[in-house]
Amino acid sequence: MNGLGSNRVVLITGGARRIGRALALDLARIGYRVGITYRKSKDDALRTVSECRSLGVDAEAFRMEICSEAEIAATAAAVLQQFGRVDALVNNAAVFDSVALEEMTAERWDATFAVNVRGPMLMTQALLPQLRAGNGRVVHIGSLGGSRVWPTHAHYCSAKAALEMLTRTMARAYAPEVSVNCVAPGWIQMEESESARSFASRTPMCRNGSAEDVAAAVRFFLTGPAFITGQVLAVDGGLGLI
Repeated sequence: MNGLGSNRVVLITGGARRIGRALALDLARIGYRVGITYRKSKDDALRTVSECRSLGVDAEAFRMEICSEAEIAATAAAVLQQFGRVDALVNNAAVFDSVALEEMTAERWDATFAVNVRGPMLMTQALLPQLRAGNGRVVHIGSLGGSRVWPTHAHYCSAKAALEMLTRTMARAYAPEVSVNCVAPGWIQMEESESARSFASRTPMCRNGSAEDVAAAVRFFLTGPAFITGQVLAVDGGLGLI
């Protein structure tokens, strides 16, 4: 398949379903060979891989625990064995959790940071030699919560804020060979609910975001100028402005 990503390889963590699936399919459509990781969603992962292959590209799923340094290293090696190279990494795997701050436990706090910050750091580190060799791209999937105060999501918001700082730090540390950016979605609607309708009514663009909106932003960072690095792009329909 010819396209912007022809013969390039992207690894998407948490790529089995929801936003991750949309990212995988969007990049497959422009010719990327796609690797995705999953933890429990094996059936969804295999379905996403099958859909990518139907678009004429190589695709593979890798089971991985994002909190395990050993499994991250093993997955990085398996991806290289499968594809022979890695040109781009999208750190999408994340946990979203809600709890009143006064009820927060150390275990709950640490678990959120382990997935949402430690995982992206270790995954990028594991693939850094290959990314540097090929002038690669890294995109972290952040959140509007990284810059807004959500009282019942203190651990999540703090972790996503840390991911934004990690983006900037990596951009400086890994330049000039690797560009590192962050896409920060607002409310991305995957199903109808009262909360979804409430957010849509408050959003200046008068609708919630879609997984395809996020995919388009990720595609921009992967295929646009490598000179753009260290940036956090809000994909929120202006919700962060209110």
